[in-house]
Amino acid sequence: MGSTGKKLLPLSVFAATALSSLGAPTASAAPEPTGPIVHEVSNERTNIAGTSLITVTVDNPPGAKSVPHHHAKSAFITAYVTKGAIRSRVDDALPHVFRTGESWIERPGAHHTISENASATEPAQLLAVFLVRTGDGPLTVDD
Repeated sequence: MGSTGKKLLPLSVFAATALSSLGAPTASAAPEPTGPIVHEVSNERTNIAGTSLITVTVDNPPGAKSVPHHHAKSAFITAYVTKGAIRSRVDDALPHVFRTGESWIERPGAHHTISENASATEPAQLLAVFLVRTGDGPLTVDD
């Protein structure tokens, strides 16, 4: 206790109280996702022996980024932006922003060095279709 008889609070209690009174998130607030969220839509064998067609959606919250990655060695991929804008760079190509309705391909063995939501404020989504040897996985391998 101080000389005035008042209990002194640790600085961390003061800071948390001050921040909560300003509407700032506290430690108990759920954190916003920082990476993409992948949902498998379909996974079917094709009429081409030994191959499957796998479709996923990739939801990118504002500012979300993937780490550089490769896909399954046999994967031929087409990606189609269904909402927002995605900045992408595959292999030695220049980075490019793809907007709703635009698409790109990734050939087997490609290195996806940039994959991110181009907006810090709006969500983005893409649909990725993989033609892959059945059982060749995982579909994505981070560097």
